[in-house]
Order: sequence, then C-alpha cells, then structure tokens
Amino acid sequence: MVGKRPLGRRFGWLWGAYAVSAFGTRLAFDAFALIAILVLHAGPTEVSALAATGLAAGAAVAVPLGPWVEFRRKRPVMIAMDLTRCAALLTVPAAYAVGLLTFAQLLVVSVVVGAADIAFNAASGAYLKALVRPEDLVVANGRFESTNWTATVLGPPVGTAAMGLFGPVTTVMADAVSYLLSAAGIRAVGGGERRPVRPGGSGARLRPGDLLEGWRFVLTHPALRPLFFNTVLVSGLIMATSPLLAVLMLGDLGFAPWQYGLAFGLPCLGGILGSRLARPLVSRFGRHRVMLTAGALRACWSLGPAFVRPGAAGLVLIVVVEFGLIACMGVFTPVFAAYRLERTPTDRVARTLSAWSVTSKAAIAAMTGLWGLLAEAVGPRTAIAVAGVLMLITPVLLPRHDLAPRRDPERAPAPSRT
Repeated sequence: MVGKRPLGRRFGWLWGAYAVSAFGTRLAFDAFALIAILVLHAGPTEVSALAATGLAAGAAVAVPLGPWVEFRRKRPVMIAMDLTRCAALLTVPAAYAVGLLTFAQLLVVSVVVGAADIAFNAASGAYLKALVRPEDLVVANGRFESTNWTATVLGPPVGTAAMGLFGPVTTVMADAVSYLLSAAGIRAVGGGERRPVRPGGSGARLRPGDLLEGWRFVLTHPALRPLFFNTVLVSGLIMATSPLLAVLMLGDLGFAPWQYGLAFGLPCLGGILGSRLARPLVSRFGRHRVMLTAGALRACWSLGPAFVRPGAAGLVLIVVVEFGLIACMGVFTPVFAAYRLERTPTDRVARTLSAWSVTSKAAIAAMTGLWGLLAEAVGPRTAIAVAGVLMLITPVLLPRHDLAPRRDPERAPAPSRT
C-alpha cells in the first residue's frame, strides 16, 4: 500500500530538518511584534507596518531569486538559505544584548528572512519532487503538513512562556539555532544532485524575461491558473482578518489572553487530523475530488467569527469554526501541493513556487492593510463578515475537471530506497 511504503532515509533527514525549523519558527511566533511592543515601545501603527512591510518587501526582494534557484543544485541553496536566516536572526539578540536594537533592524531582518523563506521553499519543492516518487508526493506533503500543525499547537505556548522566563529575544535565538540544525540535517541527506542546465548554456546570463517565467507558466496552465487565484485569495482573506479578530476578542469582547490563545491553539489539532486523513481519502475518492471538496469546505467557516459573542458560547464558536477551517486546510494543502508539483515540469518548479509565494505574501500584505482600513471605517466585526462572504465565492476558482498530468520527461528517476 502506497501510504505504508517507507520514503527512505534521505527523506527522513529532510523531514527531520523541516520539523526542527518548523518548531523553531512556531516558538518565535509573533516574536518581532512582541519585541517591538515590549522593548521598543512601538504602537499599533508601527507593529502593523512591521508585519505588512516585511512581507511585501521580502516578496519583492525574492522576485529574482526564483530564476536564480532554478538553475542551481537545490540542496546547497536550501543550506545557504537556512544559514542566511540563522545569521540574520542572531543579529537581533546580539543588538539587544548591547542596547543597540532598533525598529529599523527588525524591519531589515524580517525582509531578509522573508526573502530567504521564499527561496528555500522554492528549492525544497523542486528537491522533494526529485527525491520521492510521484505517487508518494501526497504522503510526503502530508507528513510536512502534520508536522507544521503539530508545531503550531506546541510552539506558541512554549515560546511565550520562554519569553516570560528568559527575556524577549529568547525565542528569536531559538529560531536561529533551529535553522542551523536544519542546515545540518539537509547536509546529512547526502546523495548526488545534477546541476540543472540553463537554456543557452551554463554561461548564459539571467534575462529580464526569466523573472516572469514562473507567473507566465502558472497563468497559462489550465489547471494551475484557477488554483493560483484560489489559494492566493483564500490565504489573503484568512490572514487579513487575523489581527481584526484579535482586536475584537481581546478588546471589544473582553476575552482574556489565555482564552484567545486557547481559541487558536486547540483547533490546530484539526490540521493534524486533516493531514493524516489526506492520503486515505485520496485512496478512496481520488485526488481531484478530495482537493475540490476540501477546497470548497474550507471556504465555509470564515463567516462564523463575525457572530462571536462574549462568554463561553463565543469561545466555543471560535474553537469549532477554527477547527473546521484548519481540518479542511489540513486535507487540502498536501493534496494541492502534490498536484501542483506533478503538473509543473522539473525545469520550472523553483520559478513557479517562487512566483506563487511572492504573490501570496504580497497579497497578504496588501489585504491586511486594506482590511485594517475597512475595520477603521465599519468596525472589525463587519470587516470580518465581508471577508467571510468573499470566502464563500472562492470555490468557483477551483479546477472543475481533473486534467491529465503533464508528462515530464526531464524528471530523473527516484533514488533507490535504503
């Protein structure tokens, strides 16, 4: 049975590296915002600017990285991006220790880390496609998704406790160390990797048109184009309402911080459940039907938070709604990730994933700012409701028909299992 077949020692090292960095990132969840508030005494405008500008500028910086990653060996790129993130993050505790930490430094570090994130994800997607068999991509991505949600459940509570006990930059240092350990794990994957050949020869220079190749491929692909617009819009609407829900619950409705943490920590168990169910559901119902159904169901929950009220009933409503949303995402994401990899030729994977990430992060930044302005005008509850209504429309952007996967003759045979 495919779901039970081992994916090999090399995948095990890659998965372990992902797990370490995922837990480090979740330990440092919202660390920069908390440092800005607690250490630099920044106000709401500055904190919002830190989040939005870091995303947007990081995405802009990452635009040329997609073509650069495409024609290089992916494992050294992943190691380099891990070491870059480690070095950038370590400047924060170093500056804090000598009393020189500034808001501008946090902004620069967030941009560097954001750009390195995009380059790393582009390289890792291409590397995963070469490492495992096509029929194992759902299983592999399901394990990554399950790990991500497990880290989301455990990381933030431990991280906030560590910040309270050991100081505000503790989790940033832990995150930096996690990238160092991730780099070591990726190096331990071992095995050979062919250097991709650039059209025109290895000495050919990067052309301006290469920067747009990822978008050009996605926007002309009949199956990936609707998924591109769907996933970008869904992630933007979810993330744009996150700060508004925090304002509504912690401000207007008077929920305690621990209740707010519980409302968003407990539902992450749904992500673990969903990612574990993805492979069995695909085996029974087929990948396209599962992706279409889970993608449609994840659009049905975001209107719920607009009706939250004070007290236990309101808390239960948020937990149920978030659990349903995250469980559907847990099923959808690994199936979608495998679908996207299979339909992208090997020589375009890095550029495609980079373009996808850049667009998603830029959209999140823009929509977060837009919904902040909307909340100022009509209130957070109404702004959340508007996003919920728009979410109900997003399933029309899912591909209605299962197109046969494009045959990729350039794909190297999967490595032998050990």
